[in-house]
Amino acid sequence: LKQSLETGDNTRVLHIHHTPRGEEYVNVEMWPVKDPATGSVSCFIEIMRPSRVASAQASPQGLVGRSAAFQQALSLAERVAASEATVMLLGESGTGKELMAEAIHHMSPRSGGPFVPVECAGLPDTLFESELFGYVKGAFTGATTDKPGLVEAASGGTLFLDEIGEVPLSEQVKLLRLLETRRFRRVGSTEWRDTDFRLICATNKDLAVMVREGEFREDLYYRLNEFENLLPPHRDRQVDVQPLARSILDRLDRPEISLSEEAAEQLRAYSFPGNVRELRNLLERAVLLTDGDVIEPAAFPASVREVSGENAASDPGNSATLIPLVDVEENYLRRALATHTGDRRSLADALGISERALYRKLAKLEADQ
Repeated sequence: LKQSLETGDNTRVLHIHHTPRGEEYVNVEMWPVKDPATGSVSCFIEIMRPSRVASAQASPQGLVGRSAAFQQALSLAERVAASEATVMLLGESGTGKELMAEAIHHMSPRSGGPFVPVECAGLPDTLFESELFGYVKGAFTGATTDKPGLVEAASGGTLFLDEIGEVPLSEQVKLLRLLETRRFRRVGSTEWRDTDFRLICATNKDLAVMVREGEFREDLYYRLNEFENLLPPHRDRQVDVQPLARSILDRLDRPEISLSEEAAEQLRAYSFPGNVRELRNLLERAVLLTDGDVIEPAAFPASVREVSGENAASDPGNSATLIPLVDVEENYLRRALATHTGDRRSLADALGISERALYRKLAKLEADQ
């Protein structure tokens, strides 16, 4: 409201809203209405649209998270979804790039069409063209019938090319031609076909470096890189551990199983080099090793227990020597300020306090220095 009042333009922000159903993501839009006589803003129209693809609390489906890094990625996805722009999802392996691509598809005008994922890393050079464009009978040994390709299957919807950096250099020019003309030929055919799809790509590689090293075509790189969205690694989403763990257990059809507080603390202390995929694997293993309804730390591998144990030993709050609570809070607040990448509002949300309370604590912290 303040920004809209200052600029006189409509504004939009993604916000966690408290509803009778619990906390929900909503896109809040503010539209100033101007007096036709004076041209000044006379009132505002506020529109709140709930997110259809993400939840701030545990959910049996969709994206889950409430950390500032997750909110940033979700906000960008919500903004680009309505357009036809090619989206490049960046991030480490296991950060949920395909889930984000599906979310963008479901928020887009093409949601009624197909979502066709293509795992580029699993396609050898000899199969890439025939899988993508299809082939006609007799095109090569074993081609006994005509077969449409994935490009045709995605017409009217979204084509998702996962690990785009693995596309063979020899095939990249054909992909570029497809994107430029929206036309292709099946292998072994002379007939040009039209197609209509929205493209989303993903990679865990630095394509700019690959371009400089001659491993990726520069013209294709700039054609694909219309809109980047970086998905955060799990180590930047520690506040999301419990809702993610609850969601994963529900999706494993084990709603009766929960984490003990000690187990949850160990997961928050672990850095998860394999990201959310590793969290799922850990929980699947823990479920198999748990006889009751509560997962305890003993169900985790030694590597997880050792790392989290080292972190706990270095935390003054876990020291055998008791220290005043005010000192613990101040130390934690300093660490939060040093590691948090968002603004003060998102930091307050991550800490579970109001923005006003956060500013009071920061003012006290400065006064005590």
